[in-house]
Amino acid sequence: MKKMVIYDPAMCCSTGVCGPSVDKNLLRVSTAINRLSKNNVEVIRHNLKEEPQLYAENDKVSKLLNEEGVDVLPITMVDDEVVKTREYPTNDEFVEFLDIPKEYIMSGLAVQKMKKNKENK
Repeated sequence: MKKMVIYDPAMCCSTGVCGPSVDKNLLRVSTAINRLSKNNVEVIRHNLKEEPQLYAENDKVSKLLNEEGVDVLPITMVDDEVVKTREYPTNDEFVEFLDIPKEYIMSGLAVQKMKKNKENK
């Protein structure tokens, strides 16, 4: 199974889904990662505020930060290769980058609906 690691910018908490105004994209990413986890797909997230040493220790991440600054974050890596910078993966990109079935990232209701549609065809 492929290994995904996301190097987040500095955030107030591990998911960034906190405070009075929640970023909808961070909520989507957090939800996607929770669904992947339920399907035994691990996505590791690092927060610059909480784990700055990990950013310095990874040569590729450190190089990108030195060349492009913190605006390059988030950095998404799969199997130690950078696959995306400056934005979080879309749900379709999670599927593509991790080479997993689309159902892994869908809500339970959406999966049931998809299966029902297949049965009716």
